[in-house]
Amino acid sequence: MTSLQFQNDLDRLTEVLPDKVRKHISYDKMEDVIEIVLDIGRTPEIRHAGGKIEYLGDEFVTEDDINYITSRIQEFTSDNRSGIPGTLHRISAIRNRQGKIIGLTCRIGRVVTGTIACIKDICMMNKSILFLGRPGVGKTTKLREISRLVADELGKRVVIVDTSNEIAGDGDTPHPAIGHARRMQVTQPEFQKDIMIEAVENHTPEVIVVDEIGTEEEAQAARTIAERGVMLIATAHGNSLENLIKNPTLSDLVGGIQSVTLGDDEAKRRASQKTVLEREKQPTFDVVIEILDRNTLAVYKNTAEAVDYILRGWPIRPEIRKVDKTYDAQPQVEEKHDPGISDIPKEIDKLEQKIQPEHNTDSLKFSFSRQKYVEEVKGIKKIYLYAVSRTIVEKVIERLDLNAEITRNLEDADIVIAHKNFIKGGAKVLSTANDYRLQIFYVKTNSMAQIQKVLKEALQITEASETLCGYYDDAERALDEAKAAINKILAGAELVELTPQNQHIRKLQHELVEQHNLSSKSVGEGSNRHLRIVGGKDFNN
Repeated sequence: MTSLQFQNDLDRLTEVLPDKVRKHISYDKMEDVIEIVLDIGRTPEIRHAGGKIEYLGDEFVTEDDINYITSRIQEFTSDNRSGIPGTLHRISAIRNRQGKIIGLTCRIGRVVTGTIACIKDICMMNKSILFLGRPGVGKTTKLREISRLVADELGKRVVIVDTSNEIAGDGDTPHPAIGHARRMQVTQPEFQKDIMIEAVENHTPEVIVVDEIGTEEEAQAARTIAERGVMLIATAHGNSLENLIKNPTLSDLVGGIQSVTLGDDEAKRRASQKTVLEREKQPTFDVVIEILDRNTLAVYKNTAEAVDYILRGWPIRPEIRKVDKTYDAQPQVEEKHDPGISDIPKEIDKLEQKIQPEHNTDSLKFSFSRQKYVEEVKGIKKIYLYAVSRTIVEKVIERLDLNAEITRNLEDADIVIAHKNFIKGGAKVLSTANDYRLQIFYVKTNSMAQIQKVLKEALQITEASETLCGYYDDAERALDEAKAAINKILAGAELVELTPQNQHIRKLQHELVEQHNLSSKSVGEGSNRHLRIVGGKDFNN
């Protein structure tokens, strides 16, 4: 926003303020002001972004001052908010127990450009994005700019569900800051969920923008929208992804969590308690972005993976991005090939070098991940479903640890799985799939066994593939055993001997031990060769 435009907008706000407040306002000092606060019986205040508070004169606010302002603005809605048409300013009321207004918060709205330059590549990936962050860090500002970017530069049909006219300002004409995006106003906050669904059903959007998803019903509406293939850009209450996972009302946005009881062998293999928390389903949002401050964002590009890592206690490091930097939309990717069994040790070594070790002996975490390896080496097959149970497919993918994921967009898919009984009804979808030269596989029923059989066929899971998977099962179990042994050493045990493993897996165990400042060496001969772990760095290898 230019300084002239900002001053003009600010004039619209100061016009409704009493003279004794207006005369103390200097435009030169308003660049970083967040809000003007007026409470009966107190001195008016200006609050700056850095936390500084400035008092306007020494006269107290009276009831007449409050009435002067309220008579010059539109009536307050049920959420005690009003605004000034044509601007982004918001005026909120504080009432006493009898309903009389005794305080006003005049929040200054401004258009800030360039705040999403660092995540422009992500916004153009056609993935649903959820923003998290404390109040005042610029979540709504980013929604406003993303709306303009997607509507104007990408030419998509964008509908903003604007509760309390927070994003596009008051009045029937939306503020120019949202570009050609359309805006649906919400009369009362509790109707936000209904307007979200109405937007999808009535106005054929490609993108829906929502500010502050805060209830379970709104979270459910968001899932409904995402499952219809509409890109969703939203903000939610919560400072971090970890906090959101623990919030029972909103955890569904990132897949939800459920308590699972493990068998004795599985709990021993994981070196965990028998009852653990796991992700319940696919997240509504593909990407989660934490706004740490106005200039710093933490990006989780794969929400499902991030949630799984957090629940299992594995280290997860978001990508940190700065507002004043730009990032390539299409980063270069190294050429990769499908590994044979002989390539496995080299490929794991490469992956281990990319992930920094976690030097935290209080929380025993390690950086080996079979899923991460498969994604790095082979790439993921994207599956488009037609009349096939998404829930069952997700369970099969997870249970068999298949190298695949479900996509909502046919153009992104590598293969299509369709229900045989619905071929006639889906003629258009299937003809489009043929145009894209996609392989189509059919299931006869939505049963676990049938879907599992077709998935194996579609993904060409052969005996060699199962051998590869078996290798990783062995490696992960061996690392879990090493992890439990390290715990025992840290608890005071003098030494622990592990079960025999081959040379390549022992190497991974050695590296894990090294990460925790302990020592190990291989002992025994032939098939009995195994690791012995002791404390300290002076152990003779």
